[in-house]
Amino acid sequence: MKYSAQEIVDGVYLIGGPNLTSEEDAAVYLVRFQGSLVMIDAGAGRSFSQLIRNIEMLGLEPADISHLILTHCHIDHIGSAAQFREKYNTRILIHEADAKALETGDSVKTAANWYGMTFPPTPVDQTFKGAQETLTFGTEKLHCLHTPGHTPGSISVYLDRAGLRVLFGQDIHGPFNRDFGSDIEAWKKSMHALVALKADILCEGHFGIYRPENRVREYIERYLEEYD
Repeated sequence: MKYSAQEIVDGVYLIGGPNLTSEEDAAVYLVRFQGSLVMIDAGAGRSFSQLIRNIEMLGLEPADISHLILTHCHIDHIGSAAQFREKYNTRILIHEADAKALETGDSVKTAANWYGMTFPPTPVDQTFKGAQETLTFGTEKLHCLHTPGHTPGSISVYLDRAGLRVLFGQDIHGPFNRDFGSDIEAWKKSMHALVALKADILCEGHFGIYRPENRVREYIERYLEEYD
């Protein structure tokens, strides 16, 4: 059963994922800023047209998506990136530690081979470097934190809106695999950094949306206990 795109908090939407677009898609989020839209992740690639429909059904224009932030280089998160870039001139952003996998279409690093798919070599327009970078849209700021562990270039994104801190922490649960360059000790440090943010809402990549703050903390800490 397919559901409609939903507004999580003012101007923050869930537009893609298993119950919205395709079973193979990780969650896809959209943030409306004054004058532009920012998308976080892009599904596995075969649901591009459904993502477009979902955006339009919200009364928004896909051509207004100025930035596509990729939380890491796996196919279920990056699949439609090239299509958005080609059709709408959307700028693709990813941490430098995961950028090469996109640019070379590496079937192992992108995990495309897990899905029996291929990913076309795709140019990256901007890479994040270091522990944190902040993007400014009008009077608002979107914070991108380097949270390595699942992959070397995994990032988490957060913004403060309507008195709430919204965290996009995609693959908090892992998995961890040598082929991905996973590092559990680095991941533990990353998760402690996310807990310290005291987010009110967690938009996760595969297992839903968690609120309020105590549920966000409990969700992250459950995985820390599991991998302790």
